[in-house]
Amino acid sequence: MASKKQQILLTKIGIYLLFALIVVFFLFPLLWVLSLSLKTMPELFEVPPRLIPHGMAIENYKQVLWMSDVITYLKNSVFVVFWTIVITLLLIIPGAYGLSRFRFRGARTLQFGILIFQMISPLIISIPLYRMFSKLKLLNNYPALIIVYVALAIPFACWSLKGYLDTIPYSLDEAGIIDGCNRMQVLLLILLPLIVPGIVSVVILIFVRSWAQFIVPFILLSDSRKFTISVGLVNLQSTGETVTTHLLAAGCMIGILPTVVVFVVLQRFIVSALTAGAVKE
Repeated sequence: MASKKQQILLTKIGIYLLFALIVVFFLFPLLWVLSLSLKTMPELFEVPPRLIPHGMAIENYKQVLWMSDVITYLKNSVFVVFWTIVITLLLIIPGAYGLSRFRFRGARTLQFGILIFQMISPLIISIPLYRMFSKLKLLNNYPALIIVYVALAIPFACWSLKGYLDTIPYSLDEAGIIDGCNRMQVLLLILLPLIVPGIVSVVILIFVRSWAQFIVPFILLSDSRKFTISVGLVNLQSTGETVTTHLLAAGCMIGILPTVVVFVVLQRFIVSALTAGAVKE
């Protein structure tokens, strides 16, 4: 009969194997797209297909960068996502503070309502959005797009930041009030520096979700010069007899690069936010 230590070791091995399978499951499509982006056109039709290309066709990336509008699409996405993050933070920081610190009638109902709105898919509201913005003459411009992005980001971001604020002792607020601070000063001078990891983790999640948004810009934008990267990549699809699968794959890899960079650079803040709560009075 296996000892307790052996059972613990086998359990850990099983957990790590499960994690490895999950990583492979989600990583394999990305590796396949990377493989396609480095193949020449003849290699696209090989049977059986190869994961590792014969050569590294870097010219695919050069062609996408210099002979298409991918750089313009990237700039458009950066602009839209930047203002989405800024406006969302300006709204959710005081909102999350109010939900975390104040007790009022209907607070639970309000929080539940925020959670419900978080579950609404953009696909469901795409047609009503189009009709509404069409009547308001706000189609094909960035303000309308940013408004929708902010509306989609607020429920999740507010709920997440409220949970992070809940981990900070209320005694800090009381100490600030005793020292003569009002509520806004308590938020800005005392709590804001403490919730930076939570804010950064929320920013990362807003960035990833907004950057990958396809349905909303596809519905609201018609001018190709204003397309975000997710919509602009559609222009790299195969048309007629021209096969551009390798170029589309290269464009996809370029499109996801900013999210990977942001996540890698700021991942320590996510870890800090997830481990928050070990605060000693």
